[in-house]
Amino acid sequence: MSTAYSMTGFARIQGSIQEGIGFTLSLKSVNHRFLDLHMRLPNGCDALEMQLRRLLKEQLRRGHVEITLQIDRQRQRTLQYDRAVVAAYVETYRRAAEENNLPGDPDLASILRMPGVFSAEAEDNELKPEQIEAAVVAEVAPLIASLKDMRALEGAALVADLDACMVRIAAVADEVNTLRTDVRASYYERIRTRIAELTEGTGVSEERLLSEAAVLAERSDVEEEIVRLKTHVDHFRGLLAAGGELGKKLDFLLQELNREANTLLSKTSGANTANGLRITELGLELKTVIEKAREQVQNLE
Repeated sequence: MSTAYSMTGFARIQGSIQEGIGFTLSLKSVNHRFLDLHMRLPNGCDALEMQLRRLLKEQLRRGHVEITLQIDRQRQRTLQYDRAVVAAYVETYRRAAEENNLPGDPDLASILRMPGVFSAEAEDNELKPEQIEAAVVAEVAPLIASLKDMRALEGAALVADLDACMVRIAAVADEVNTLRTDVRASYYERIRTRIAELTEGTGVSEERLLSEAAVLAERSDVEEEIVRLKTHVDHFRGLLAAGGELGKKLDFLLQELNREANTLLSKTSGANTANGLRITELGLELKTVIEKAREQVQNLE
């Protein structure tokens, strides 16, 4: 059994390029008809983009995937003092003491606390594209694995919901099957009476009248729709159990299920008995369950 993947997921990983410079690489995916890759990379990373596209295409099949790379620089700062400023403070101290006939030498600790004495310069290392590429590519495999793990969890939840929908559709089909015989008999009698009214005085035989009514009643029977509904449900559940790339296959089956539900409703729309009304309710429920399943399927890879 293969794993079924959702197209919704998120993963992030951090790494180091060199001392003081790291990076954060993140993947975010949502549903899409095809594999749609969008890159947000620093300038000059054309070779890295090609590498990322190749690696992602090898592991992912569908989804709108956004790849974001951020370079995190931890700048090292060097603390320096301004000799000219310190000398100016010392000279000013001595001149003030001399002019005011005050004893004492300048206090170095006090001077070093004066404004403008110290300055911090940041060391900014230039990175080469190949340095970024080597560091980032080394972390891509675990990042994709993390994304796929999340998509697998989401996929398992979707499969459980879809299987529950199919169980309900099968139960509805079984209930309709138990009601259809009574509805068919009621429909047959209504058609026979109507034909008799329309052909009164025309000399149509009772045998011909019954034959025509039987043909029309047969056309209104939903046995074939029930058989096809259950066949599609079995096929659908079989695909869910097998896993793998399911989205497009399941979407097609849901279209077929919806077509059978519409036919069932159209055939039984004129049945006004209690069973006929119940079949209409069940047909509408079929439409609701199928639509719910269709929304879920859009998120499967």
